[in-house]
Order: sequence, then C-alpha cells, then structure tokens
Amino acid sequence: MIIFLSHHKLIIMKYLKVILLGLTLAIAGTSASAQVVKRDGKSRNDKKDDGSVKVTGRQQAFFEQNEPSEADLQWTKTVYRVLDLTKGKNPALYYPEEPNEDGQSMFFIIMRLLANNKISAYEYLDGREMFTDEYKIKVSEMLDRFHVLYSEAKGSTEKNPLYAIDDSDIPGNEILSYYIIEKWSFDTRSNKMRSRVEALCPVLHRQDEFGGEPIKFPMFWVKLNDIRPYIAQQFVFTDDDNNLMRYNLDDFFKLNMYQGDIYKVKNLRNQSLMQLYPDPQALKHAQDSIEERLHRFDKDLWAPSRQELQAQLEAKRKLEAEQNGETLEEETATDKKDNNKSVRKSSTKRGSKSNDNKKQAKKKSSKPKEVKSNQGATRSVRNRKR
Repeated sequence: MIIFLSHHKLIIMKYLKVILLGLTLAIAGTSASAQVVKRDGKSRNDKKDDGSVKVTGRQQAFFEQNEPSEADLQWTKTVYRVLDLTKGKNPALYYPEEPNEDGQSMFFIIMRLLANNKISAYEYLDGREMFTDEYKIKVSEMLDRFHVLYSEAKGSTEKNPLYAIDDSDIPGNEILSYYIIEKWSFDTRSNKMRSRVEALCPVLHRQDEFGGEPIKFPMFWVKLNDIRPYIAQQFVFTDDDNNLMRYNLDDFFKLNMYQGDIYKVKNLRNQSLMQLYPDPQALKHAQDSIEERLHRFDKDLWAPSRQELQAQLEAKRKLEAEQNGETLEEETATDKKDNNKSVRKSSTKRGSKSNDNKKQAKKKSSKPKEVKSNQGATRSVRNRKR
C-alpha cells in the first residue's frame, strides 16, 4: 500500500513539472511577442533624433513621378517660375520659421536631408541646369559659402559625410522665394496637357553690412522626386480662415496650389524674359500670353461646344460694350426696347391688315342683293287687268 502511494505521488509530480514547464514557455512567448510588437511600432511611428523620417524603397518608388514616353509626347515646354513666399498660398512653404509641434518648413526639411546625406543637391548654373553626378555639390562647401555653422556628426565617414546643424543656425527666415522648373507636356496617350514640377531652388535674401535692399543668392537645385516621400509627411494649412491641415507639401506642388510669375522659358539663346523684353509693360504682356497659351493649348485642339461658343459671344459683346463706353446692361436694355418696338410695329401692321379685311367685308355686305323676278306671277297680274 505504501509503495503504491509513493508511485502515485511520483506520477503526479511529473505531471506538475510538465504543466509548470508549459506555463513558463507560454509566458515567455507572450512577453517576447509583446516586445517585438512594441519595437516594431516604435520604429515605424517614431522619428529619428535628428528630425528626419525613415523612408523605405517602396515609398520612394510610390512617390516617384515618371516622365511620359517620348513616343507619346507631341508638345512640351519648360517654364521657370519664381515663388514669392509672401503672396497667395505660398507662405505655407515659409512657416513655421523654426520647428515646433506643427512641423517644420520646407527649407528645414531640405537642409536636414542634405545634412544626413539622404538626397543630392545640384549646382545653380543660371539657366542651364544639369542634374548629373558631375554637377552635384558638396554639402560642406555649400555651408561654408553661405556661412552656415555646422560640425561633423557621429558616424560620419569620407564616403558618407554627415553634418550636425543647430536649428538656430539654419537661415530659414532668409529664404523668401523659390525658383522652380515646371514642365508642361501634351501626350497622345491621355490627350491632355499636364504640368509637373521637376526641381526647386531656395533663394537666400541677405543684406550686407551696410543695409539696403537684400541681395538674392540662389543656393542649389533639388529634384522634387527625391524629396517627395519626405514632404508628403508634412501637412500644412493654406487658408487663414480654416486652420485644418488638409494638404501636405507634396499636394501643394502636385495640385499647383502655388502662385508664381514666369521669369524664363527654355529657348535657344538661353535668355530670360527680362532680357528679351526690357520694357515692363511688354514683359507683363509676354508673361500673360505664355500663361494663356499653356492653359488653352489642349482646348484649342478640339472644336468648341455650343456652350463655349455662347460664352465667347457674350465675352465679345461685353468687350465691345466696354470699348464703346456702355455697360452690358444698357446694351441689353436697348436690345429689349428695339425688340419691343419691332413687336409693336408688327402688331399694328397686323391690326391694320385685319381692319382692312373687315372694311372690305362690310362693303361686300352693303351691296343690294339681287332678287330674282318671278315671271309667272307678273303674267297672272297682267291677265287680271285685262
């Protein structure tokens, strides 16, 4: 009996050991999985200490805008614009002047990416931009040229140079304009005119020691495809009335929300519009004509609809009325009066015709009716007299 009980206890102890071992393994597995989830969530959502955002190769390929095939292209135009950051919706590229809880400005994002060797910058050549390895700039030389303080960051090597720049040393408040290269193209695949921004150049407005008007210093060119995955994560609000951040910086360029004046188009002589048209009035006329041609190129290829023809006629009448010193309302009022007079004249003519017809009918009715004589009756009366 005693031997049987001891054997039974041994079996129970073995089962308890197996159960305890299983519980410890399950607890260790759940804790390890929890740690993995926490680590993954941190790497995906959190930013680096230097303020940059991690971008995968798939994200880079998703945001990259490919050019249409040359076989499909029928017409293309390269336009250079200047964006004044004090006009229209352009201040969305300037504010905030320093990084805060709302994010950072366009120039801060570009400088952080250059300092961390995430993107490449190209030399500003004043009209002949070459985005090749030969014209890539060295970030250290660019920082020295524009007197931006920096130091080598931890992990910097000769092949992969990294730089540390304080927020106070980045001259974001002096970037008051941008140059952009805009490409317009018409292709047979979509039968539409499309525009896209190829590159942008921050322009430094800096005063000298003696004051006076600030001098403009174009810094470098950056291809928009290289920075699109990063600026797509920075949301901005473009309206002072509505502070909801509905658009990001990538939408700002993709939807053409910016406002800029054309200062050059690609030409054989490589001259700006100011060189071609020294007179300010002629320069403004040339800018307006280029702008109108870009927006009406695809529309002029097709026959206008009935509504478009009617709108053109109304615009033509309005222009003629303004040239004659009359308003469109006065012209329409005179047209209505002329129409009313013509209606009255036509009604009086119709009335006179109806009166003439009535008079002729009365004359016809006033004539005496011819009474047929009865020859038999006259004969009988004559016989009685006899």
